[in-house]
Amino acid sequence: MDTDRIKGKWKEVKGQVKQRWGKLTDDDLQQSEGRAEELAGRIQNRYGVGKDQARREVDDFFNSL
Repeated sequence: MDTDRIKGKWKEVKGQVKQRWGKLTDDDLQQSEGRAEELAGRIQNRYGVGKDQARREVDDFFNSL
């Protein structure tokens, strides 16, 4: 799923993101608004993973939708 479609359906996708990355707060999700780079940065912060790993996880997640 491309990022424009994710941004358009962000309210629907947020719940799935919250299930996948439970440490993210509602504020984190609101701030990222479906932007992959922003979401990866927040995952990197909350989970202490590297930038490449966080981006890979986000890409894999978005592609699975």
